[in-house]
Amino acid sequence: MSVVLAGGGTAGHIEPALALADALRRADPRIPITCLGTERGLETRLVPLRGYDLALIPAVPLPRSVNATLLSVPGRLAAAVGAATAALDRAGAEVVVGFGGYVATPAYLAARRRGIPIVVHEANSRPGLANRIGVLLTRHVFTGQPGTRLAHATYIGIPIRREIAGLDRLALGDKARAHFGLRPDLPVLLATGGSQGARSLNRAVVAAAPWIRSAGVQVLHIIGPRSDIDVPPPGGETPYVTLPYLDRMDLAYAAADFALCRAGAMTCAELTAVGLPAAYVPLPHGNGEQRMNAAPIEQVGGGIIVDDAQLSPDWIADTLLPVLLDPELVAAMSRAAAGAGRRDADRWLAAEVIDVMRGRRRPQ
Repeated sequence: MSVVLAGGGTAGHIEPALALADALRRADPRIPITCLGTERGLETRLVPLRGYDLALIPAVPLPRSVNATLLSVPGRLAAAVGAATAALDRAGAEVVVGFGGYVATPAYLAARRRGIPIVVHEANSRPGLANRIGVLLTRHVFTGQPGTRLAHATYIGIPIRREIAGLDRLALGDKARAHFGLRPDLPVLLATGGSQGARSLNRAVVAAAPWIRSAGVQVLHIIGPRSDIDVPPPGGETPYVTLPYLDRMDLAYAAADFALCRAGAMTCAELTAVGLPAAYVPLPHGNGEQRMNAAPIEQVGGGIIVDDAQLSPDWIADTLLPVLLDPELVAAMSRAAAGAGRRDADRWLAAEVIDVMRGRRRPQ
């Protein structure tokens, strides 16, 4: 049984695909797994690091809606579908699992050309165009959010890495803080804008640093690999630790009491799985899916949503710090966040994919 995963471009597409790959490998180490990607996506680094084969096809960005921009797509899409078809043939694919993004549409169309079953997973509350095309070609559709509207969809959650899904934050807390040079006796705010950082978030946290530190709150700040912001000095009684990038987010989650972050589907899934409450700052552009991702968490009390335009040093000092300094409130928000999370979506989706492959092999 051979599986081809189509989830390239951003970490939000790649990480669920790799979490599924890991779950498939645990279920049956004999299953060959190939990931489709493009030359300019994060998959060129992340996929080989996790030990999976990567097949590259041309990137074909699609508009978020059906409009005149689609007129420029067909020629490039045809070349990408041809490359994806060749990749499926080389892999001997018996199922294609797509997670949206640049490579998903060519993969879906190539699978349809070869008569290969398709499984679609949509992480966001508002589906992108690639997966809306994909669901026209299959009845095997799964979502990461309970309210996502897609035909034939079953809510399953978002596959996340086992080191995060199985994380015991309390048991690992002191060790994680020591790893980053943080004190064990003061609360920790984790600030992160995702794999590429977030300029507005970085600016607000750095400008609020004097107030945060004077309140006795430590900061673990992942600023992004290309950030040029002037960060506070790390020393002093209240540490302020900055990192350009971090592969071990499980340690960051274990070290933190609260997070300030964007509201990508993967971020929301990981934080709720480990029970880490957060202030979510949805991207101020796009189709609004980040606010929709965080809304169910806020509704149950596991987080706060703040508009990007409202995020400021004053908001951090006047609104966020009082929450951070209330241990009982933070504990209650942690329980609420954990109640909104799912830890086993990787296993459930792997079982569904294996069932699809087995069904294809049954006598007709």
